[in-house]
Amino acid sequence: MFGSLIEGAAVDRHGNFYAVNYKDVKAAVGQAFTQQKLFFEDFDRPNTWFNAVRFNVDRHGVQEAYLGDVTNHRVVRVRDPGGKGQFLHSEVFCQNPDILQPNDLAIAHSTGRVFLSGMRFTADSVVGDGDLWTCDATGTATRLGTFYRTNGIEVSPDEKTLYLSEAINKGGNVVSNVIHAFDLDAHAGTICNGRVLVDFAQLDNSASNDVDGMRTDSAGNLYVSRWGAGKIAKISPAGTLLAYVRLATIDKVTNLEFAGPNGRDLYAVGACKDDSTKGCIDGYSSSAQGRAFTALQV
Repeated sequence: MFGSLIEGAAVDRHGNFYAVNYKDVKAAVGQAFTQQKLFFEDFDRPNTWFNAVRFNVDRHGVQEAYLGDVTNHRVVRVRDPGGKGQFLHSEVFCQNPDILQPNDLAIAHSTGRVFLSGMRFTADSVVGDGDLWTCDATGTATRLGTFYRTNGIEVSPDEKTLYLSEAINKGGNVVSNVIHAFDLDAHAGTICNGRVLVDFAQLDNSASNDVDGMRTDSAGNLYVSRWGAGKIAKISPAGTLLAYVRLATIDKVTNLEFAGPNGRDLYAVGACKDDSTKGCIDGYSSSAQGRAFTALQV
């Protein structure tokens, strides 16, 4: 029941799995497991294009979801104040016309601070085709930097490291894909000491396959969607390639998240390789628990 633009993989504190492009509608987010149903649709702004989803539990114990809207350069927050799984309250959490999209989101659960990546896809990339922003708990948006084309973004389990992917196009071809690591102050929302964690040209000569969504497990390992390659890279906190997980039905994998009752089932999403008009979800049983699921158990 998901379209070819399926993206924005997310998990709630019960282990339910979500993605965008429910029923092929850009403004709709759906629950995929344990059952397929509509989670939220923006009926007020039909040009909304949700591409990212992250759940959080606020200091009052209220579960909330943050939805990245590419078209309107904003993050929408939906909340379940009654605790009954009815996310009926929605509001604009943060918005700035200078935000490129956002394309993906990450969250520091201890502070409620959200981090945003975005990109402008051009034949010849320049600095400014990618950006990194943060929105604090009050919804104030601050730009942390500009880059070549940025996409995947994630926070480490101890919230001391921020990961961000960066790609470069030349002459219409993708020629570089790297993952940066930054020291993170999750309270202040600042980064420093940027360094290249992984350069896929040097790692395995796969620079032409874009990095898309990224997630960490509770041990700090980073799981990386490799768009066009049909696989997920598992990277250690030191930048070592630990494994590749090959996907059964997806080549153009866009995002991933750990879900399930114990948060140990890794789900990846993307257009089905046998029918590119539909979205597919592949599952992989892991021994590790996802960072997001772990952080939501408060």
